[in-house]
Amino acid sequence: MNPKPATKRKIVDKTVKMVSGLGAFIGIFFLVWILYIVIQKGASSINWDFFTKLPAPPGVTGGGISNAIVGTFLMTLLASLAGIPIGLLAGVYLSEFGRHGRFGELVRFAANALMGIPSIIIGLFVYALIVLPMRHFSGWAGAAALAIIMIPVVARTTEDMLSLVPNSLREAVLALGAPRWKMTLGVIFRAAKTGLITGALLAIARVSGETAPLLFTSLNNVYWTKSLNEPTGNLTVTIFNFAMSPYEDWNRTAWGASLLITFAVLFLTLVARIIFREVKQR
Repeated sequence: MNPKPATKRKIVDKTVKMVSGLGAFIGIFFLVWILYIVIQKGASSINWDFFTKLPAPPGVTGGGISNAIVGTFLMTLLASLAGIPIGLLAGVYLSEFGRHGRFGELVRFAANALMGIPSIIIGLFVYALIVLPMRHFSGWAGAAALAIIMIPVVARTTEDMLSLVPNSLREAVLALGAPRWKMTLGVIFRAAKTGLITGALLAIARVSGETAPLLFTSLNNVYWTKSLNEPTGNLTVTIFNFAMSPYEDWNRTAWGASLLITFAVLFLTLVARIIFREVKQR
């Protein structure tokens, strides 16, 4: 087989580099543009009242979104307490016990499929499973929907991180007579702990901006949440409601909430990337 001329290979190489660079530039350009617009329109709404007061009535200036901030925090916390452990256990099974088995392949396929399912479908599923039998929206249902979204993200990240641990370390621990469960929890987890933290942070960042599942589950509330067994205020649905309203002050509040959640997700993503970079450099 005759090799391609060097000139043609160089042209193809430069063309691919130019197209790839253009694609990267377009992605960065839109990211910077979005951040600029959100900061420009939302910065004026950020003040002490924004974080400490309840939403003002329609047509009344001032107010804040403190109830939505607390509601989002509580639902994300509950979702993390449920979704992260289940995802970790699933990832451990995929990496340590079912790596080459048929059931492991089925679990891996299910995790990949669940990651690709639109979040609104998960919200509709939880609506039929929890909201309809309870006959009312609730923060518990919202947390359940977010937990389901988190599970496959944590599971696949856990599998990938544990797979980076050398097999020689496993063999050395098992050769000392340690049971496999103790080897996994006491040695393998410690070796991959930064990667596992990265997966958890990415999962939290993944659900922090979800709106569709919460519309079907927790809905929203403009008052303080006294119990998660009732409609619960949250940032994303508040942004949706305020942005669609005809009131200018509510529109500004929606931009301020967008700025808050954008920087929260950006912060979690940056922290996860920094931790993951440290894992790769080891």
